[in-house]
Amino acid sequence: MFRNFFIDACFVFLGLLALSFAAHSASGTVKNIPVLILDDVIVNPIVSEFIEEGIREAEEQKAPCLILQLDTPGGLLSSTRTIVKNIMNAKIPVIVYVAPAGSRAGSAGVFITYASHVAVMAPSTNIGAAHPVQIAEPQRPSKESDFRDFFKKGDENGGKKGGNEKEDGDFLSEKVMNDTLAWIKGIAEERGRNASWAEKAIKKSVSVTAPEALRLKVIDFIAEDDEDLLRQLEGRSVTVGGKEIPLHVKGFSVDDKTMSARQGFLYVLMNPNIAYLLMSLGFIGLLFELTHPGVWFPGVMGFISLILAFYSFQTLPTNYAGFALIFLAMGLFVAEALVTSFGFLALGGMVCMVLGSIILVDSPFELMRISWSVIIPVVLSTTSVFVFLTTLALRAQRSKKEAGVISMIGVEGMADTEVNLEGKVIVMGEIWDAVAEQPIAKGARIRVWAMEGLKLKVESID
Repeated sequence: MFRNFFIDACFVFLGLLALSFAAHSASGTVKNIPVLILDDVIVNPIVSEFIEEGIREAEEQKAPCLILQLDTPGGLLSSTRTIVKNIMNAKIPVIVYVAPAGSRAGSAGVFITYASHVAVMAPSTNIGAAHPVQIAEPQRPSKESDFRDFFKKGDENGGKKGGNEKEDGDFLSEKVMNDTLAWIKGIAEERGRNASWAEKAIKKSVSVTAPEALRLKVIDFIAEDDEDLLRQLEGRSVTVGGKEIPLHVKGFSVDDKTMSARQGFLYVLMNPNIAYLLMSLGFIGLLFELTHPGVWFPGVMGFISLILAFYSFQTLPTNYAGFALIFLAMGLFVAEALVTSFGFLALGGMVCMVLGSIILVDSPFELMRISWSVIIPVVLSTTSVFVFLTTLALRAQRSKKEAGVISMIGVEGMADTEVNLEGKVIVMGEIWDAVAEQPIAKGARIRVWAMEGLKLKVESID
């Protein structure tokens, strides 16, 4: 019996061992190719982080390649450089697939596509318009690292030079242009792509369709869908880390991956309209807490909103003059409630807030500017709320003062000193300056019949 039990136990152990080997083997064999979905995204630090994580995970899983399904109008040059660097130093092939139909690889998308090991476009897509525009931060213009570069459609360098400031701006623009041209040429030479067309995309902001891009050797081929993409990738040779390797993707399926909840939340925060709304809500929340102390919730939410707003603004090309104008506007709104200006201070505050909102995010890239449809309602609502809350608080203070005066009338007390025109009295346990029309002896009982400033008008009731 014991022998049978031992044999059964051995069979169970061997079975479990076989299952563990099978599971380990299955975990080590990846039959899915990760596809990072970048659908209509602005290239920013969050997108850069998403791609970097995707490359690292694909390398750890030993996937045959990584696919970036790209649709972007452009974005930050600094983030684009990080993405390109990660792609060109990846240990596995990175395929950029401009898809689905109707998508584009604009501005920053050109550099990302050029950096890929295999560049592919879907029908009815386009690529191009990669003109760089640099925006300087005014507080420290001497440092080249403090200039924020953005991509933009169209050539913005037209016009004649006028004055030293214009000449300096043109000189800096020329430096950025030359640096960007050298960068794209280096990428094109490394990947064997059309460097001449890339130069035109930067200098003249040209764009081409998928068939034209294929003819100009900007991309490697056109794919209808994911299945067609994998079919054409099979057996294609790519150079990774200086070594030429063939792609074997037959039998693999694609695994679409989107940003995590954290990345999605932070990406939304990078929207200048969201950051602007959070900043406005933050100011209103803090003002509510200051005018109605003890509520706590508006103040806490106001602080959180401001922290999130300034986190977002640090990644955007913010202009500190815009912040100054908005802060000035808040001060004018408060002053409107304190001073009788017949609305001129509130009007000045509105003008300051509108101007500050316009220049707050200084970008030639339309999707990275604050929309007028957001500015107008925010300015009107913020003005109304600020003036209303401040006026309400001041009225409450005045009413408390008036109530305090009324509550003293008729209260009885005692003369602390002789009151001969002036003296001291004790009322409700407090010593007050007092005046009386008739002399009152020390210790006599008195009654308050009026109050003038901080002096009580009293009379004897003995």
